[in-house]
Amino acid sequence: QLQASGGGLVQAGGSLRLACAFSGGTFSRYTMGWFRQVPGNDREFVAAIKRSGGSTYYADSVKGRFTISRDNAGNLVWLQMNSLSPEDTTVYYCAADAGIITSTIRSPNYAYWGQGTLVTVSS
Repeated sequence: QLQASGGGLVQAGGSLRLACAFSGGTFSRYTMGWFRQVPGNDREFVAAIKRSGGSTYYADSVKGRFTISRDNAGNLVWLQMNSLSPEDTTVYYCAADAGIITSTIRSPNYAYWGQGTLVTVSS
C-alpha cells in the first residue's frame, strides 16, 4: 500500500516536498517512482529510485529541479521539488515495483500505485 502526501498550493519559484509511505511488504526490495498526470493525458514519468537508493532517474523536464530520495528504514520515498512552475501543476502519484528493470523504469507499468496528491503552482 502506498500513501502519498505533501501536495498543496505554492507560488512559482517555490518548493514542495512530496512523501510516499509504503506498507505491506519489504520496502527495500522495491524500485520507487513518481509520476504525474494531467486529466486527459497519459501518466508522465517524473523520477525513480532503485532499491538501494544508489541509482536515480529523472525526466528531462525536472532534472536539476527535483530530487528523489528514500529511507529504507522508514519505508518512505520523497520528491523534493524546487523552482516550481505552473507547468508542474497536476496530480502526482508514487509507484512501486519489485521487478521493474532499468529499460522500463520510466514507463507507467509499476505494479502498485498510491492515490495521488495534487500540486498547484500559481503564477
